Amino acid sequence: MTTPESLSELVRRLALAALLLVLISAPVPAQTPEPVTQEEEQEESEEAAAAEEEGVEGVVTDEITVTGTRVEGRTATDTPSPVDIINAEAIERSGATETGKILQLLAPSFNFSTTYISDGTDAIRPATLRALGSDQVLILVNGKRRHTTAHLNVQQTIARGESGTDINAIPASAIERIEVLRDGAAAQYGSDAIAGVINIILKSQTNRTDLTVDAGSTYEGDGDVLSGAVNTGWGLGAEGFLNLSVEYRDRGETNRAGPDSLRVTPARVTQRIGDSDAQDALLWLNASIPAGGGDLYAFAGHSQRETNSSGFFRTAGDARTVPAVYPNGFLPTIITEPTDTSLVVGYKAPLGGGDWSWDLSANYGASEFAFREENTINVSYWFEPTNPANPTGPRFAASPLAADTGTLKFDQLALNLDFRGQVDWGFGDGPLFVALGAEFREEGYEIEPGDEASYEYGRTDNRAIRILAQDGSLAQPGTQGFPGWSPREAVNDDRNNTGLYLDLESPISDRFLAGLALRFEDYSDFGSTVNGKLSGRFDLSDRVSLRGTLSTGFRAPSVQQQFFSQRSTNLNAAGVLTDTLTARQGGAVTSAFGVPALDEETSQSYSFGLVAKPSENFRLTVDLYRIDIDDRIVFSSNIALGTSAAIDSILNSLNVGQVLFFTNAIDTQTDGIDVVALYDWTLGANSLLSLEGAFHFNDTEVTARRSSSSILPAPVLFDNAQVTLLEEGQPGEHYVLSGTWYAGDWTTNLRFNYFGEVAGQGFTPGFTQTWGGKWLTDLSIGYNINDDLKFTVGGLNVFDEYPDEWDPVNAFPFPQLGFTYGWETLPFGINGGYYFARLNYRIGH
Repeated sequence: MTTPESLSELVRRLALAALLLVLISAPVPAQTPEPVTQEEEQEESEEAAAAEEEGVEGVVTDEITVTGTRVEGRTATDTPSPVDIINAEAIERSGATETGKILQLLAPSFNFSTTYISDGTDAIRPATLRALGSDQVLILVNGKRRHTTAHLNVQQTIARGESGTDINAIPASAIERIEVLRDGAAAQYGSDAIAGVINIILKSQTNRTDLTVDAGSTYEGDGDVLSGAVNTGWGLGAEGFLNLSVEYRDRGETNRAGPDSLRVTPARVTQRIGDSDAQDALLWLNASIPAGGGDLYAFAGHSQRETNSSGFFRTAGDARTVPAVYPNGFLPTIITEPTDTSLVVGYKAPLGGGDWSWDLSANYGASEFAFREENTINVSYWFEPTNPANPTGPRFAASPLAADTGTLKFDQLALNLDFRGQVDWGFGDGPLFVALGAEFREEGYEIEPGDEASYEYGRTDNRAIRILAQDGSLAQPGTQGFPGWSPREAVNDDRNNTGLYLDLESPISDRFLAGLALRFEDYSDFGSTVNGKLSGRFDLSDRVSLRGTLSTGFRAPSVQQQFFSQRSTNLNAAGVLTDTLTARQGGAVTSAFGVPALDEETSQSYSFGLVAKPSENFRLTVDLYRIDIDDRIVFSSNIALGTSAAIDSILNSLNVGQVLFFTNAIDTQTDGIDVVALYDWTLGANSLLSLEGAFHFNDTEVTARRSSSSILPAPVLFDNAQVTLLEEGQPGEHYVLSGTWYAGDWTTNLRFNYFGEVAGQGFTPGFTQTWGGKWLTDLSIGYNINDDLKFTVGGLNVFDEYPDEWDPVNAFPFPQLGFTYGWETLPFGINGGYYFARLNYRIGH
């Protein structure tokens, strides 16, 4: 990981390099190209260039951003905060089909950790920004708040204890561009924008249909992907439009497990460690039509996904299996069905003389996450005695081998009224740009129980009855792999909050731009807060600018964190399958441990950057940042039997081996640097080479651990394994080096991604496994067969790079069980090389 000393040295070197570039560069006009994370589109005509992001013959024009500023017409290089822009061509060129994977390959500050054997996290992988949490980055679509998922990450993965946004529910075929604001923005957009904001802008093109067919496979011959997408648009009246996207993707499973030499004879592969089998269907629309002097707009989306993954293997002699049914042991199958629905309807129009406008909108989003267990058994059903008074007598010897295990639901309703305009305030070098508005938001959360067999202890669910497993121990309740939610965990609750904001921005002089944002929020369950942001940009010359921000943030516990509870089966620190209870915060269990109800977390963010445009074709930005978070909301450690007599007494009363819950146990500090450099080189009339280097560095430190419990010291409540996950679970460095060569009808892209090392400590007691940093190489070659048809072939990770393997001695027993690689924190996964072919066909222009 990057140390503070190495960060300081890097800052010094970057500052010297930037100064040298500025001094040797020739003057350029004040209106110059913008630094973005990807090369801008090369269009065939000057008219198309004005409408899109790139001019002809390699002359790059400034790209307009709507994120991080509410001033219309502001380019990314004009804003006080760093904004990356990824356009539609870069998305297509990435070679990936999932939106989350596309962002990971193109935006170094974004992480899309690859997880396996992690229950629902296999289906919805956590999306994070600047190495913070998935619930600390705000996702917008067309500038409107996107809802989070009903699923909560409960395993030892990145974003443990968090519910983020299912970014893969937004199809890549519907996206015009993605704007990534790398700055704390809670005062501008709301409480969960501590790490930054990702704004996804939908396509609005009309009179054209784009069809895409994509097929690929891993070098191992598994993980086949077949996807198809259609995006089409129609004009509505003189200036309106309706744009529709339909996308379907079928992804086969992969498995990189090695032979299990510890539990089965002869050794064989017992685990299933790799991508789950998944099918996705997505339908999205974006529309606007003039009405009454303004515009009536709407956009909506619906996605359905089904994934098939597995839990941990149960051996034939395990107390959690039945030899009569599974004589060779069994691998439980987890079927998940995430469904995502959203609808935004609004009306916007000029106000008064035209310097002002207003926007009224209603925004509804819903996430549903259904679980089903197959290839399983309820051991307590099978071994339940027909006579409860005789535990060793005749048994029922019957159990379902599949069951629905429950459904999680989340919904969000947001009502917004926004005003934007300018006033001549007689100060500085221009008008005062003003944005203000109000938001009312209601969020609900529900847990629906599963089938009775999925959670019951015997057919009567009576814990007083002694049901003995095959080894004489008490039989475990519920289905193996993923026990279901019972009526005891069922919940249906909600909360609401009201927000008011004011955003001011003005050129104080011809060189200095200043901004102020204030936001008031009042929660029905956590009281009120006021947050602010100061921002500024100073032009040292036409070629060099300095920019910086200071901001505060506030994040109330999500409704998922407030109301979630679960009983599941996990590996404990000794590698033994153990029943684990996730206790609802503020309930009887947390009260028994002396842990108070959750409080809000607060943050302070600082950023300082340099924007340099040394020449017509070269752009450079360097941004340093720091984010301090106090009372951070986290999952506790797994509080296990054997820790102390007081803890054992509580756990035995619950009939579980370990328990965990939410707590405000820690403070963290994150420091980092983002560097983006782009150079466009015109090689001839029809030839352009566009080069990009983007570098992200971060270092997170847990600065304090605390506990208010008399029986849970701070290092027990949040142990070193959880500290390692937060500090080292995400890469401290991520670099993207990319070159795209346009030559007539040919387009060639070569991209290198470096993912820094990650580490984990929640596996073997006292041992930290480190997976070293790796370079991955992607290559694609596209040919325009004609004006309407394009064929592309390429590969991701073309040199077939894999993560480091487990330490064969210190990581015992995982290598011996067939866990060749890690499975919960790796940024680029364990699939190895992947090749693909893509056909793009356009109808109309």
